[in-house]
Amino acid sequence: MDDYYEHDFQDDENSTENYDYSDYHSICDKEAVRSFASVFLPVIYGLALVVGLAGNALVVVVYASPRRLRTLTDMCILNLAVSDLLLLLTLPFWAADAVHGWKLGVAACKITSFLYSTNFSCGMLLLACISVDRYRALARNAAGRTGTGPRERRRWLLVCAVLWAIAGFLSLPDLVFFTTKHMSYKVACTAIYPTNMARPAKAALELLEVILSFLLPFLVMVVCYFWVGRALCRAAGVRRDRKWRALRVLLAMVAVFLLTQLPYNVVKLCRALDIIYILVTDCDLSKGLDRALQVTESLALTHACINPVLYAFIGSSFRGHVLRAAKRLGHRLERHPQHVNEEPAVEIALKTHTHTHSQSASEDQDTSTFTI
Repeated sequence: MDDYYEHDFQDDENSTENYDYSDYHSICDKEAVRSFASVFLPVIYGLALVVGLAGNALVVVVYASPRRLRTLTDMCILNLAVSDLLLLLTLPFWAADAVHGWKLGVAACKITSFLYSTNFSCGMLLLACISVDRYRALARNAAGRTGTGPRERRRWLLVCAVLWAIAGFLSLPDLVFFTTKHMSYKVACTAIYPTNMARPAKAALELLEVILSFLLPFLVMVVCYFWVGRALCRAAGVRRDRKWRALRVLLAMVAVFLLTQLPYNVVKLCRALDIIYILVTDCDLSKGLDRALQVTESLALTHACINPVLYAFIGSSFRGHVLRAAKRLGHRLERHPQHVNEEPAVEIALKTHTHTHSQSASEDQDTSTFTI
């Protein structure tokens, strides 16, 4: 969670042992910013929590079965849903902080900040991994290689574990430097750095987060989906209308990522430049940057609510699993449950070997979510 420039800066704070990176600004009353945050953030966080919990919890329920984990993409989607859930569960704490200040102590401040940052970064890395796996699936099928045995699943677990480790490493500064600080108006959970490293450390961390949590995943998604889309356009035996539907899904994934994450990362980049060069010297401009950060970060959080729609619900395979589960629940007392008819699908991975000899076989099909 980014700590906003919401302090009434005092000149004598610069002489203390520790340095709050916000203190380099001149004295500026941020009461208007705090009032805006106390109303805006709880509303947005509450909506994100309700919508995101419902969608991601359903994804976890469906993909928790080992039979559903047929590809690395499935494993990443399960981890993505878990990551989004953990991220969303930190929002009530930040909503309460915006209204009343931080009441839970230093340990809770560090842990909550660490969890927020870790799951936010992990979600971005998992999205990049999904795009790489879709490209690899295309190349693997072209070469006639398949495999979903225990060995492959162990590799998938290792890949996801590495992504979690990278996200955790990127979030270590939050665990180390976030602490509570008594302000004139409330107790804040904010990052405080030693004086000799405050400005360069904060600027470096902001730039590193922009590069690893936005720029790198975005470039990976664009490159991989470009090649997948190109192969799809050239695929023989696939109707033109289905090709365009599949391409629209690819474009939607990239567009949603860009629209939700770009504004937030632009503001973060501006903050990093401001920390280095002290560009913001006007109080009104500083307030505007604060509000922009609050709004764009809330927009970035909506991706945790949209992920289930883009990466799970949009797939006919996933819809089939949900409908079959509902059907079995509705007819659990009947002797012969009815089959659920699924609409024809086009897999972006262009897999051609699909068997549906029985209902049980259908349930064990590849649960790739890149189906239309």
